[in-house]
Amino acid sequence: MVRFPTFFLSHGGGPWPFMEDRRVQYAKTAEAFGRLPQLLPASPKAVLVITGHWEAEAFTVSTSAHPPMVYDYHGFPEHTYHLKYPAPGQPELAARVKALLTRAGVDCREDPNQGFDHGTFVPLGLMYPNADMPIVLLSLRSSYDAAEHIKVGQAITSLRDEGILIVGSGLTYHNMRGFGRAESKPVSYDFEAYLNEAISHEDAARRNAMLVDWESAPSARLAHPREDHLLPLMVAAGAAGSDAGKRVFVDEVANVAMASYVFGG
Repeated sequence: MVRFPTFFLSHGGGPWPFMEDRRVQYAKTAEAFGRLPQLLPASPKAVLVITGHWEAEAFTVSTSAHPPMVYDYHGFPEHTYHLKYPAPGQPELAARVKALLTRAGVDCREDPNQGFDHGTFVPLGLMYPNADMPIVLLSLRSSYDAAEHIKVGQAITSLRDEGILIVGSGLTYHNMRGFGRAESKPVSYDFEAYLNEAISHEDAARRNAMLVDWESAPSARLAHPREDHLLPLMVAAGAAGSDAGKRVFVDEVANVAMASYVFGG
């Protein structure tokens, strides 16, 4: 039996791969994302993405066979609002996710219209540039309950044995007012050090407890005034089961550290 790892990826700011100057800034991330498929035991049947850019009243899965694009950013060049990443959806996987969550007592709904936001098409576009990998999205729940998001990850962990790659897409630092400021650099590194200690813990219960208690970390609320970009990590960690995580790489852009992690594999 082939078991896939789970990923948490810091996806960066806006549609950066499609702007020459930003691509230079994120060169390390671009290279690292392109190499991620090499860390997998085989080519996945599909990818389930939990993105910090989609939240709903209840956990929700995307059911479209042909997901549209979502240009959820502002102030970027006009051409970035016409980007296409025509990867297919996979309604069968969406149904499987909903069934697993329902079985675990989690209310799960369906959305036939949800498309690919930049937290999805940026990392997945670099991993699978041919847009031939089926992708299904799972929303966050807008209650922002960290323990509940870990529980959701635990409920879908069996997908890892079914050829599905689970990807949480967010950022280890997400304070829009802090990007580019000198004082943000130590904040981002201190908070990431806490996350790295948590995810690499050999005791999964201890890891999950540290993640639930993330607000006690150094500079926690300076790094995440809202935790929308942190919660995808909770789902990826929950789905990791007893597998410890490790840091894949850290990039530094706009004076802040942005780390990505892998669990298992």
